[in-house]
Amino acid sequence: MNVNMDLLEAIRRRRTTNTPFSPEPVSNEHKRLLIETATRAPSHFNSQPWRFVIIEDKARIQAMANIAGDSMKRLMDEGAFVSRYRRYFRFSKQETAKTNSGIYIDNVPFFLRPLIKLVFSDNVGNLLSRLGASRILARDQRKIVENTPMLLAIVLDKQEYKPGELSGLYASITLGAVIQTFWLVTTSLNMGMQFISTPLEVKDNRERVETLLHIPAQYELVAIFRMGYKDSNAARNTIDWTSNQRKSITDLVHYNEWGTAIPPELATARSLLWDEEHGTNTRN
Repeated sequence: MNVNMDLLEAIRRRRTTNTPFSPEPVSNEHKRLLIETATRAPSHFNSQPWRFVIIEDKARIQAMANIAGDSMKRLMDEGAFVSRYRRYFRFSKQETAKTNSGIYIDNVPFFLRPLIKLVFSDNVGNLLSRLGASRILARDQRKIVENTPMLLAIVLDKQEYKPGELSGLYASITLGAVIQTFWLVTTSLNMGMQFISTPLEVKDNRERVETLLHIPAQYELVAIFRMGYKDSNAARNTIDWTSNQRKSITDLVHYNEWGTAIPPELATARSLLWDEEHGTNTRN
């Protein structure tokens, strides 16, 4: 497989993979490459506060899948998932184009389509359970985890990761650099990657994962990802979304001071990332 992909090409192609992976195990060379490149991330005073747990044991993956499915159902039934993330949901191409952010929920079972906005509304109550949406999402979450060839957990040293303190901020910055490295390297290897966040959002399930992985008390579990080689024939989840849209640089960047637009020559400069050679406009 190609491990020499141009950096800009990897950035262009980087996506979250919502679909199942090929059952093929990740090679030892690729696992080593992932870890070695991630450890090149900058860290405060070279503290290197991260440690990694590679999970390929089928029994542990199944246990993680069950925890992930249970977490999703509980978060949906209790309304926590919707109340926490409702502002990111988009239900039409027009709404998506207007904001150029969030996730466009574009794949929904036929019987739920007329009610999709209601299902993901703030006043959701027990509607998710009655309509079966929480059950569908939980089932898909469980299946997609249990069929992955590899999970990767990241923990941070609590001596460095102290939320509310500068060391906590710096640990979070290096964590972001590590994760972006993983995403770009998996892309270059024709692998996919997806954040499995739900177990970390339910306190007792987070503790179950920490026990399952034997995480020492001096480390904080901060992220779990599923990884594997892409399967071009994989079917999408029953309820699924896309998130390829991006705001333009004129929406994101101020010049010299907040509120001052960037100069026109910068706004209209040729994009070296999205140029005509790649058939993509310069705005996204």
